[in-house]
Amino acid sequence: MNRRQMLMLSLPLVAAPSLALAQNKNLPAAPAAKPVAKRDPYAPTEVAIRSDFEVGSIVVVSKDFFLYHVVAPGRAVRYGVAVGKDELVWKGRATVGRKTEWPSWTPTPAMIKRKPEQYGKWADGMPGGPTNPLGARALYLYDAKGNDTSIRIHGTTEPNSIGRAVSNGCIRMRNEAVMDLFEQVPTGTPVYVY
Repeated sequence: MNRRQMLMLSLPLVAAPSLALAQNKNLPAAPAAKPVAKRDPYAPTEVAIRSDFEVGSIVVVSKDFFLYHVVAPGRAVRYGVAVGKDELVWKGRATVGRKTEWPSWTPTPAMIKRKPEQYGKWADGMPGGPTNPLGARALYLYDAKGNDTSIRIHGTTEPNSIGRAVSNGCIRMRNEAVMDLFEQVPTGTPVYVY
């Protein structure tokens, strides 16, 4: 082995190309690195889940702002959600009692009492459509006795609210996410909200 070969072996592997580039000014500049897009933490993602939830059920973990639709034993599709403000978080077990496309919306008497200037004008209801706060789809949650809980899993006109505690107790999803869930979930589906 000659001296030049020994010198080449002693140089770090990354040094040789940079030395060559530094010596040849006629070479084009390396392209600038493209910024890496941040992954949306609230985009639908298949994840592992406890295996004791029945396939088909919905599990909401309010403090983490995620809804899980169990698709196989120990597997779920996770969606980002917005939930109720601290004093308005609803927790419990329910079933999907009804499903509606482009639902109408009527604020509850408690909502009207809390903020009459904001909700009073809709006391008789607001028709469904793109400006309706329930968004594109709604799943109505019923208790064990078959009573409407007034809690909905629904779309939103405020997709930037996902990942925050901002609602009056309902569980908000982006419209495209709730439309996907709506197609997968029949009435009677168990829902667990923690």
